[in-house]
Amino acid sequence: MHNFRELNIWKRSIKVAVATYKIAATFPSSERYELTSQVKRAVVSIASNVAEGAGRNTDKEFNHFLGIAIGSSFELYTQLIIAGELGLVAENLLEPVLSELDEIQKMIRGFKETLKIN
Repeated sequence: MHNFRELNIWKRSIKVAVATYKIAATFPSSERYELTSQVKRAVVSIASNVAEGAGRNTDKEFNHFLGIAIGSSFELYTQLIIAGELGLVAENLLEPVLSELDEIQKMIRGFKETLKIN
């Protein structure tokens, strides 16, 4: 098992979640149950799956949850691009989050390579 609180992937995912929630709070109320809900679920899924995987018994299980986390990061990335295209979020707020998501995705890929999977 790994201590998820010591993993930079988890720490950075938490920061992205906070930034994304702040962005989602600016969406119009008409999006509350649509894009806003989807964005929040996707961003929470990233850090949550890193934590859940870290608590599993084997690196193989951890690898599986890291795969889900990276999938959620791509889902979020896509949703934020859509929000930007719809004019729901300013580019100066969007770009730092998208850039951080790129870094988190690289970190997850790199970390997955270090796991001992039989």
